Amino acid sequence: MSLQVTLKAISNPVRRDILTLLKSGRLSAGEISEQFALSSATISNHLKQLKSADLIRESKYKNFIYYELNLSVFEETMLWLKDFTGEDK
Repeated sequence: MSLQVTLKAISNPVRRDILTLLKSGRLSAGEISEQFALSSATISNHLKQLKSADLIRESKYKNFIYYELNLSVFEETMLWLKDFTGEDK
């Protein structure tokens, strides 16, 4: 996934909050939605954008969709940003 798509996805505060929630582990769409005073459709749209940026992965179990972080994209982004600090990789 491109860096531009990743940065655009994390530019939204709600999406950053969703990513913070997922730091603790896999959550269902309903569990994520419960944490916000937003419609399920709005949360679904945010999840779609995070998924499109490959920042999260989804898995289905019975009638539930679960989301979890895709840490490899975060690692790639951090390596790119670290180039600006002058620190060794």
